[in-house]
Amino acid sequence: MPREQTALDTDSLAELIASRRTIHTFLLEPPPEAAIRRALELARWAPNHKLTEPWRFYLIGRPTADAIVELNTEILTKTLGAGGAASKRTRWLEIPGWLVVTCQRSDKPMRMKEDYAACCCAIQNAMLFLWNEGIGMKWATGDVIRDPRFYDLLAIDIDQEEVVGLFWYGYPAEVPETKRKPLEEVLRTRP
Repeated sequence: MPREQTALDTDSLAELIASRRTIHTFLLEPPPEAAIRRALELARWAPNHKLTEPWRFYLIGRPTADAIVELNTEILTKTLGAGGAASKRTRWLEIPGWLVVTCQRSDKPMRMKEDYAACCCAIQNAMLFLWNEGIGMKWATGDVIRDPRFYDLLAIDIDQEEVVGLFWYGYPAEVPETKRKPLEEVLRTRP
């Protein structure tokens, strides 16, 4: 017999999951920190093998965000040139909210893989909660998060934690449309 659950409006839940989008442009007004903290509280309930709870969350204030912007500008100047880097710099300086998620490292490759997957589940929990609150996110994984100086800026021990992503959050200035392949294109059944 299935366990008794609180009643959820499954159509509303399905709509929340299907409507969530990656947000590329945000309004300048930052969302309340209480909403972000609530999202992170719920993120912790993600499935994780052996209950390792490998995630670590870093809420980034303006001074650290500005330092990340400058580091990224330095990195991009080498690959995109001064003009391309300046364009990104301008955009990044307008991002209202910053979060970094890391995964505790393991010397066991399978454990590391499982823990990284658990962190991704935690992130999805947070994203869905925030989307329901009208707050969007973008998951960034550019070169800046792999630079040892990034770890130094956040006082993260690179030998103990791996950055899963840099997350920007805020109220969406626009919500992009997107499509997904039909289920029939990605579903395989076996007898």
